[in-house]
Amino acid sequence: MQSFKLGLRNLYYGESRASRVFRYGLVVFDLATIVLLIASTITGPTPGQNWVDFILGLVILTEFLARLWVTANPQRLLFSWVTLADIVVILTLLVPVFGGNWIFLRFFRAMRLLRSYHLLRDLKQDVPWLRDKQDVIERSISLFVFVMIVASFVYVTQRPINPDIATFIDALYFTITTLTTTGFGDITLKGPWGRLEAIIIMIVGVSMFLNLLQAVFRPSKVRFTCHQCALTQHDIDAVHCKACGAMLKIRNDGA
Repeated sequence: MQSFKLGLRNLYYGESRASRVFRYGLVVFDLATIVLLIASTITGPTPGQNWVDFILGLVILTEFLARLWVTANPQRLLFSWVTLADIVVILTLLVPVFGGNWIFLRFFRAMRLLRSYHLLRDLKQDVPWLRDKQDVIERSISLFVFVMIVASFVYVTQRPINPDIATFIDALYFTITTLTTTGFGDITLKGPWGRLEAIIIMIVGVSMFLNLLQAVFRPSKVRFTCHQCALTQHDIDAVHCKACGAMLKIRNDGA
């Protein structure tokens, strides 16, 4: 049993090729889970959906218990906000009474993507091109998680009182048009809580969207590891490392 535990711990935290493939598989599973939950929200209840949810919940529960078993600090993991989000997802999938209007809580599963540090580290090692795109990747994931959670919350809270929000697509459409400042005005949120949701989307979402655009079109920093002090972020026009003064040879396109 101890050898099995050590092998499983190596899969979660090791540096071998098998460990990386395993962690890639976990993130692919997370993405597939998000897609499946979005699809079930769009299509509505279908025959056998409860069984699909139940099986999915068992798989997530098994992975959660395995992660808790092999971690070096179970208490820290148990009380992290990512773990709490996983527990909410498991409950909504396994216990039918948590269905209905609680379905939006399942989208907290998307928050696991924010903590995939092992994957991001492995990707940078395996695909050098991604080292220069780390900021874009991180901000894109953050924006995606924000959009999914907010759109789900809008859908659940507005569907009973707002005829304009009949499907999850309507809520997603409203969220994206708001945070991109397009604002067609064909869909508006009802009630004081709806206005509060719109304010949150405009303040937080627009800021995240603009940060993503800045990372794509006008990055403030360039990632390059100084050979002397290992500082990884420098000004775009830097010639010397501001930490140790060493000469930098940052590749550029001459622009």
